[in-house]
Amino acid sequence: MSRSPSVGANGHGVQAEDTRICVVMVGLPARGKSLIAQKVVRYLRWLSVPAKTFNVGNYRRLDTPQPTAAFFDTSNKQGEKLRHAAAEAAVNDMIKYFNNKAGLVAVLDATNSTKVRRKWVRERCDQANISTLFVESKCDDEDLIMSNIMEVKTTSPDYKGQDPESAAKDFRNRIRNYERVYQTIEEEEDLTFVKIIDVGSQVVINHIKDHLQSRVVYYVMSLHIKPRSIWLSRHGESVYNLTGRIGGDSNLSHRGEAYAKALPGLVAASVPQDAHIQIWTSTLKRTIATARWLASSKKQYTTLEWKALDELDAGLCDGLTYGQIKDRFPEDFASRDADKYNYRYTGGESYRDVVIRLEPIIMELERSENVLIVTHQAVLRCIYAYYMNVPQERSPWMEVPLHTLIKLTPRAYSTEEQRFTANIPAVSTYREKGGEAKHQTAEDEVGLGELEIRDIQANEEEEAAEKMSSFDEEVEEVIEKANNEAAHGAIKPAIVRVSTHDGHVDGDNISIVIP
Repeated sequence: MSRSPSVGANGHGVQAEDTRICVVMVGLPARGKSLIAQKVVRYLRWLSVPAKTFNVGNYRRLDTPQPTAAFFDTSNKQGEKLRHAAAEAAVNDMIKYFNNKAGLVAVLDATNSTKVRRKWVRERCDQANISTLFVESKCDDEDLIMSNIMEVKTTSPDYKGQDPESAAKDFRNRIRNYERVYQTIEEEEDLTFVKIIDVGSQVVINHIKDHLQSRVVYYVMSLHIKPRSIWLSRHGESVYNLTGRIGGDSNLSHRGEAYAKALPGLVAASVPQDAHIQIWTSTLKRTIATARWLASSKKQYTTLEWKALDELDAGLCDGLTYGQIKDRFPEDFASRDADKYNYRYTGGESYRDVVIRLEPIIMELERSENVLIVTHQAVLRCIYAYYMNVPQERSPWMEVPLHTLIKLTPRAYSTEEQRFTANIPAVSTYREKGGEAKHQTAEDEVGLGELEIRDIQANEEEEAAEKMSSFDEEVEEVIEKANNEAAHGAIKPAIVRVSTHDGHVDGDNISIVIP
């Protein structure tokens, strides 16, 4: 079985030039710069491109942990000196980062609000053979600015432990000090830049030079800084879950149906009353069935099916249990344990492949506001890893339980997570690295009850009926072809004899007998 990772020529998972790029943030405070900076780094790491943020504020806090607004007044010479020293330290560490070949992209997170400061940053990068891409977030929406101020006063280290109202007032004064000297990027500066105006209502792009810069710009164009949340849920327990089989397109078990009915209540408990939510599912039956009660609820959520949200394709192993996979393909079973992120099933996918096909989903999520995704274990792991910055080697081994709703809310400095659990039992499909070649089944948990037995029998009958239907269609095609040839004199009317193996018809088990 094949285990080739889907990596680019540079071994970092996407095609990226042999270059070094400094993404330089530009903008007044409370314009979402730090949010954009951490998103860019998280996105690139998710795509296997090494990247790191260098936040000038963190360097400044080493000497001045909680300054007042007066520290940022341009007439404050001592404050100006300390702020420049922090910028120097950040840029020096960034250059060391590139010289040590630790990554391809660095993000310099600071206001960089004057032409003089931007010229200095560019010259330092030019001297170190580092390309620069300036990203300016420009916003005059007062409601959005106030929303960001309210978040900063509760999440910024500068105001930790301080009275929220006093913090907001001081931060407002800090912004006014920056506004006195702020200069937006202009073409005459001859910079490579992207300017995002009023939360993406207008985007200006200038002089983008290479593929990796284009990837960053395309991603940044998809971003907005409006408050929103993303909800993630696996489908309800499926019949395949009951028997420990992977993949497939099975129906929900009775407990999975119960979770589907309970899901609207879980969502309602975690969603603001006036919020509109889109529901995204895969194209497989178990996610569509899980979301159907949401679509018919009083909220009247809009729903959308995405092929890209389908479960990781297990190829030849689809429909097998872990025990069967280990017995039939022992070397591959061991190889997947050794490198689960890069291992690719024969005729199927790896986790790396899933990440690549999920990139359009991530772009659309960043353009959207509130979205609930009902999907599958591997896919949810990849999306969760993007938002929570989980390393590649750990993401395929995360435990994501059934019948649990996860709410993720992006903040300026991190992503906030909440979990809501339905009190509905379900098997655990988690298997730890190096663990036994199985995951929990209904029999392991509580013994197979009457409802679980009915679920399994109904699924087996449905699969058998589907196979027989496919078999009948293939036989009819063979007979029709033979009779057509007979009608044109190619052969005499024929008797078709068919033998089957696993209900499949092909040229090796069909014979045409001429009377």
